[in-house]
Amino acid sequence: MHVLPDDDSWLAEERRAIGNRIRAERERQNLTQERLILAAGIDRVTIWRVETGEESKLSTLLRIARVLGVPLRDLVGE
Repeated sequence: MHVLPDDDSWLAEERRAIGNRIRAERERQNLTQERLILAAGIDRVTIWRVETGEESKLSTLLRIARVLGVPLRDLVGE
């Protein structure tokens, strides 16, 4: 069993890492944010928040993973 750190700063670091992996995969596939937004049915603010690590709602991550054609675990790591 893992013990949580004393503060939640690790959450922000994990969200940023997820956002970086999403951006990298999107760019690897030569997809613009606009194309991802339209295909995933999310709005511009949401994709910006995900890619900058401000948001990581599971349903949004699942939509993005489906559109990118990658397993969710590849985006969230570990």
